[in-house]
Amino acid sequence: MRIERKLKMGMVGGGPGAFIGDVHRKAALMNGKIDLVAGAFSRDPEKSKPMARELFLEGGRAYGNYIEMIEKESRLPEGIRIDFVSIVTPNNLHFPVARDFLKKGFHVVCDKPMTVSVQEAKELRGIVEESLRLFAVTHNYTGYPMVKLARDLIRRREIGKIRKAVVTYPQGWLSTPLEQTGNKQAAWRTDPEQSGPSGCMGDIGTHAGNLTEYVTGLKITHVCADLTTFVEDRRLDDDGNCLLRFDSGAKGVLHTSQISVGEENDLAIRVYGEKKSVEWHQEHPDHLKVKELDGPAQTWSRGNEYVHRISPGAARATRLPSGHPEGYIEAFANIYRNFAETLLAQLEGVEPDELALDFPSVEDGVRSIQFIEAVLASSKSEKKWTAVEK
Repeated sequence: MRIERKLKMGMVGGGPGAFIGDVHRKAALMNGKIDLVAGAFSRDPEKSKPMARELFLEGGRAYGNYIEMIEKESRLPEGIRIDFVSIVTPNNLHFPVARDFLKKGFHVVCDKPMTVSVQEAKELRGIVEESLRLFAVTHNYTGYPMVKLARDLIRRREIGKIRKAVVTYPQGWLSTPLEQTGNKQAAWRTDPEQSGPSGCMGDIGTHAGNLTEYVTGLKITHVCADLTTFVEDRRLDDDGNCLLRFDSGAKGVLHTSQISVGEENDLAIRVYGEKKSVEWHQEHPDHLKVKELDGPAQTWSRGNEYVHRISPGAARATRLPSGHPEGYIEAFANIYRNFAETLLAQLEGVEPDELALDFPSVEDGVRSIQFIEAVLASSKSEKKWTAVEK
């Protein structure tokens, strides 16, 4: 059965002053396959309604809370009610909101980290499997074309057997007690009641760990971690350093920081094989460096046919010709597009394009939380190595 309409999206969170909710909205709408039709944008109904007016939503579909949203959307006929919900709340609400929407038969896109504990993550995985609903977690850095190229070069064994991976994500925006100044983004990210048990490592370390496993195709099995809270009176870590062991025998280093003065969002990954290495920087996302032992270093540029021949995933994720920059929102949009095309295929009863299945799943969400819990345990332990739960 051909679906002759756009998918209908609801949103929980993303109210006035929210950063990531606005990014999700722009990304979801970019491909022309999704319409935002409903939302519970704030825990304060008086803030949710103005947000709905700002977004030109139909009257009556700005809800006071997500429970009301589930109840009322469930009563609407198919094709009118939302097909899926995008969850862009603080971390502590990801699990209950996702759980309740899934149990009512809605598909879910959830911002990272998926939950605040492994117990919640495993329970949510079980609910996804039982519900037969589609679920995505927005580890958005996997949506960049040149990240997909790096992954595919490694899959093709172009760099040889991996020996070492180094991933770094320094930021400087929390170098001062910004949370004490009324900054909304800093306040919830440094509050364990909302952010969960980890600050910096939970916020951006999840991205670094996920990116490493995505690009290399390897699993992190053990960590040796040291977390620090540098800013006085801060309740969660703002800097972290980890040694990594992988299931192949490769080794790694992971560093994340939110007190690295002068840094913005310099997520970078370097993977060293027996023959070559690859290097990608998020602040210069259109280029991938490829180096070898006895030869010139190369810089591969997004949008060129030589990239597309090697990596159909990179070709699919590319929107503009080379030289016209693509970036952060487009990477989110690539996840939404793949999710939407997979969901449309499911609704039509056909097999999705294999490339459309390339978006972070509930299993990726579980892996990220297992990694964070191992890092937390390692940092508190006197032992050198802590196993990452399988």
